[in-house]
Amino acid sequence: MFDRRLVLHFDWLLLLLILIMSIEGVCLIYSASYYQGSNFYIKQIYWVLIGLGAMLLVISIDYRTWGKFAYLLYFINLLLLIAVLGRSTGGAKVDRWLRLGAFNIQPSEFFKITLVLTMARYFHKTKNQSTNIKDIIIPSILLIIPLGLIIKQHDLGTAITLIPIFITCLFIGGVRFRYILTMILAGMSSVPYVWHHLKEYQKNRILVFLNPNADPLGAGYHLIQSKIAVGSGGLWGKGFLMGTQNRLKFLPAQHTDFIFSILSEEWGFVGTLLTLALFLLIILRGIDTAYNSKDSMGQVLAMGIVAIMTFHVLINVGMVTGLMPITGLPLPFLSYGGSSAITTMICIGFLLNIRMRKFK
Repeated sequence: MFDRRLVLHFDWLLLLLILIMSIEGVCLIYSASYYQGSNFYIKQIYWVLIGLGAMLLVISIDYRTWGKFAYLLYFINLLLLIAVLGRSTGGAKVDRWLRLGAFNIQPSEFFKITLVLTMARYFHKTKNQSTNIKDIIIPSILLIIPLGLIIKQHDLGTAITLIPIFITCLFIGGVRFRYILTMILAGMSSVPYVWHHLKEYQKNRILVFLNPNADPLGAGYHLIQSKIAVGSGGLWGKGFLMGTQNRLKFLPAQHTDFIFSILSEEWGFVGTLLTLALFLLIILRGIDTAYNSKDSMGQVLAMGIVAIMTFHVLINVGMVTGLMPITGLPLPFLSYGGSSAITTMICIGFLLNIRMRKFK
């Protein structure tokens, strides 16, 4: 029998916010692809609709039931990451994608939510127990294995994002702060080793972040053009389809990684401020969902999703404005991409799911 309380506790505001952001994303992708003569915006509409379908599926099943299958979903996602490496041809972009029928998917994108769901399941089982350093060994193993596979795919941006998401789950899961701090310090000590094993283009991105003018026509070109676009928008922007960096095709990956540059140039400071305010509202709704959750699984799952959204926004916006190195992370709702759109909608589906069932 249908429980009317599910509708009563449904977060209609969050649904409205993500619909507004999705429409804005389609408009920005239309603008970014208009002068290229491509139809990315049409494909994005399809991806958004598929994502909404995935969100509906997530909502229809209790999040605690999803949690029961967390380890199975983790294992399946791990197999997909291995399958991607198995068909590697050496190119960074090809290495990240797996063709399933008529679709190309990026398993590393889906692994973010899989990791959060797995952490929520793990800490739900151990919440009432005293935590010590041994209790973070299993979660660390659950992180390190896929982290290594994703790094092998040359997807350093996604790999870096998993770390703060994981730390957030540890903290909400009840792990003592001194143990988390010990892990962070241990990770920092491995930086020289990681630097030694980075690809040359990855090292160049970090060096260019420190000094963009060191290679203005090479590795620094993307950052310089992006900052020009962001700065030229002024207060109100140049208007829809009127961005010169966009029209003259100076911006690289303008419909994906650098979509925020299109937003800044065409809609100006006011437009970007309103967009960031919408992101903030979504994040605050996520935090409120975690706060009002009735169990540890809902708390860890909700805050893990908040971490995904927050760090994606911070890293992407920081990247295009020169505050962070270029990593190639998409901006939720706005950047073109099927895997990103579906994963984001699944994340929102879980937030809606948790809030709908907060009375249980």
